[in-house]
Amino acid sequence: MAAARPPSSCFVLQILLLVVNFNLSLPYVLKKCSVRYEENPSADMALDCANRKIENVPKDIPKDAVSLNLNNNWMQKINGGDFSGMSKLRILDLTSNQIAQVDEGSFIDLMFLQTLCMGNNKLNVLMSNMFQGLSNLTVLFLNNNGIQVIHATAFQFLTSLQTLDLGNNRLRQITDIQPILQLPQITMLGLKCNSFTSFETKDLLLNQSSNLQELDISGDSLTIFSISTPVFPYLQKIEISMCFCYKDLQWEIPDKQFLRNISYLYLGRSILSFEGITKVLESLDSLHHLRLEALKMHVYEGLLFTICKIPTLRKLDLFNSHIKNLPVKLALCSQLTALDVRKSDHLRSLNVCDNQLKQVPHDARSLCSLEILNLNYNYILELTCEDFENTTQLRELYLKRNRISQVDYCVFLNLESLKLLDLSFNQLITFENNIFLPQLEILNINHNEIAFLEILDFLGFQSLKQLDLGTTFFDGMTQRSFHKVNKQENNISSRDRIWELKLLENLTIELNPRNLFSSLQTNYSRDIVVFKSMKRYTAICNFFCFPHQLADIHRSMTYLENFTVVNVFTEAPSIDMFWFNPDLKSVTFIETDFSEAGPELFLPIPNLHSLELSKCNISSLDFLVKANLTALRFLKLTDNELSVINDTVFKSFPSLTYLDLDNNPFTCNCSNARFIQWVKNNKQTQVVNAHQYKCSSSVDKGESLLLEYDVHLCWDDGRFFYFISSTCLVVLTLLTSFIYNFLWWHLTYTFHLFLAYFYDSQRRKKEVLHRFDAFVSYNVHDEGWVYREMLPVLEGQQGWRLCLHHRDFQPGKPIIENITDAIYGSRKTICVISRSYLQSEWCSREIQMASFRLFDEKKDVLVLLFLENIPARHLSPYYRMRKLVKKRTYLSWPQVAQHPEVFWQNVQRALQTGAGC
Repeated sequence: MAAARPPSSCFVLQILLLVVNFNLSLPYVLKKCSVRYEENPSADMALDCANRKIENVPKDIPKDAVSLNLNNNWMQKINGGDFSGMSKLRILDLTSNQIAQVDEGSFIDLMFLQTLCMGNNKLNVLMSNMFQGLSNLTVLFLNNNGIQVIHATAFQFLTSLQTLDLGNNRLRQITDIQPILQLPQITMLGLKCNSFTSFETKDLLLNQSSNLQELDISGDSLTIFSISTPVFPYLQKIEISMCFCYKDLQWEIPDKQFLRNISYLYLGRSILSFEGITKVLESLDSLHHLRLEALKMHVYEGLLFTICKIPTLRKLDLFNSHIKNLPVKLALCSQLTALDVRKSDHLRSLNVCDNQLKQVPHDARSLCSLEILNLNYNYILELTCEDFENTTQLRELYLKRNRISQVDYCVFLNLESLKLLDLSFNQLITFENNIFLPQLEILNINHNEIAFLEILDFLGFQSLKQLDLGTTFFDGMTQRSFHKVNKQENNISSRDRIWELKLLENLTIELNPRNLFSSLQTNYSRDIVVFKSMKRYTAICNFFCFPHQLADIHRSMTYLENFTVVNVFTEAPSIDMFWFNPDLKSVTFIETDFSEAGPELFLPIPNLHSLELSKCNISSLDFLVKANLTALRFLKLTDNELSVINDTVFKSFPSLTYLDLDNNPFTCNCSNARFIQWVKNNKQTQVVNAHQYKCSSSVDKGESLLLEYDVHLCWDDGRFFYFISSTCLVVLTLLTSFIYNFLWWHLTYTFHLFLAYFYDSQRRKKEVLHRFDAFVSYNVHDEGWVYREMLPVLEGQQGWRLCLHHRDFQPGKPIIENITDAIYGSRKTICVISRSYLQSEWCSREIQMASFRLFDEKKDVLVLLFLENIPARHLSPYYRMRKLVKKRTYLSWPQVAQHPEVFWQNVQRALQTGAGC
């Protein structure tokens, strides 16, 4: 086995890789993922790759990501290098895939990973080195995997693990979890709905006690729960119930000291008999929070006496109990002085949500110390003035999803400490404007049937910070009045009443009109309400609204930071809309017609960081160019009519990092070529899900994607053509210079050889007869010798027919053709060679053509006559001639000048060879 690399070296290597990849690993156009937008620019990078039908971990994931969400995809395997180099990753979510295998060392680079979610997969076996490298992991979810086998060393690397969920698997033996209980930092273990038939600590062979604090051992197969050894001295929370079936559990705790620290107990689905539950409750001396769920009614009634005897109990939850009225049996506790609920100062929170209560329980009225009361999801029809008469300490009151139709002012008269009131999803028709709750900070009356509201209705809540309301018609302040407040005009008369909701920070108004209310007009009263602390304002219209209902209310919100309106305006708002909101950082318009919008609307808010204009009928972004949005980082323009995007628009947003253009009818042609290039190449702005943008029209039939369009077809500006042309010209110039200086002879020779070959082929086809006995090739400087010495002998005495270029060449015909005709029209070619001949271009061409005929016909057709003695070394520059001289016999005039008759006899013999041809 190879020696392991020292940990310090590994750490240094990882840091170096992180530094190298920091700037290179941020391709903002990710194919399968998107970077989550964070308002804080320096926030850690979080990637969202959920619900993308991903089959393998994407390769383009930035290495400096801190959070990665890959849940609900189609992955079946985690490969060894899938998370290579991602040393900064803290949270990894692989929930709801089909992962059945994890390669050894797959997580080895995730040295700082803290949370790993792998629930809802198909991991049947946990192998020994599966979690290697996760020494800093604190939370691990492996629920719903069908796990049957856990290797003894599967968790050996998880030295920092605190929370482990193994619920809904197929574990059968308590010994399977023994290595888990020995982890040094483990505090929470979830074993819900496995196949354990018993949980008995005597079966655990632990070297030391476990640090476990929370245990969920619920399950249908469980028949015995026994803690007979002090292995859990720190256990504080036990959850135990049936998953589907109802079964009586055998509870065995021989020494209640083993459960001396239990402060939370959850019992559900009749897992114990009445006697069993009573026995359990009596053995718990430190119980602080008790939760009972889905027990039978008679069990509740019998347990109340025991519950009242628990002195440490502070919180009681009764879930899914179908209690029609909080049992009057609580009165049974009243005869005990120490536990008289009328005088009790112990119970702080009571949760009886999701039952069948039709009114506020009578016994709850006497719980003077009650601070939190949850009555959500019941059937309460009305609230009376006596319901909360004595619960003066109540701070949070939840009445969501009941059937309350009216609230009188006296209902909350004594709740001066109330800070949260939730009356949403009821049947309220009106809301009294004389309710006084001086400490109330959060009020929710949304989703009711209130027909009319005005902001003055809430002046009794001077501590209000968050208001969520719904109505049919909302009466806000007039624009003229707000101009007065903001400009501090002197014409505010003594009749004007100015009110303030000084602490209100969050206002949500939801309009649910059922009629057009043509006769209902805004109340132009002289009442003016000022919101000095307002930070967030949201207005939603679910059908049809009068724009003036909500158009002006934000004008007094001088320090407003977040503005959202949905379906409120039928057209783009006026250019003065944000004149009095200079601190706005986030603006959202949804279902507002911006087709005629101009840049003036945004000029008063230069510090805007986030802008959403969805479903706003926008077909061009030109109006944003001059909007002075230099600080804008987030821009969402989904569900509009954008078909062509001018990429120069984004130069107006130097700070933009997040751009969402989903669900627009993009045109896939050259008009979007520059935008496509910008999306792919820019390193600052992430175009979210750009690889999924579809084309509304395409040159190809069928569905296509915007980024798959080939932009190279769109280079119609000539730049590419000019580049290729200039490159070719330069190369051609260089090549021509090289050829002229070094290869000119070879090319010329090749050209003439080709012409000769072509002529010879034509001549053979036509079977042309020779017109001359010899073609005489000579230089003009040697013409005197030819006429004085050669012609008288060869033509006059010997009778040969000679071809001379000055005499026999056809006038007007190209010279090269005359030469070719003369050579191939003669049986022989006589070359009269001198130094002048060697330097002549035409003479060299003639001998080249004759030599080609010599090689082609394999006949003695060439006669060389040297007029001068030329040494072989002087023939070196004339490669062709030197080669011929070396291979063939030639005649030299200087050598026989004293005996010319011998010279001409030799010439005659040379010409006689092949005379019959």
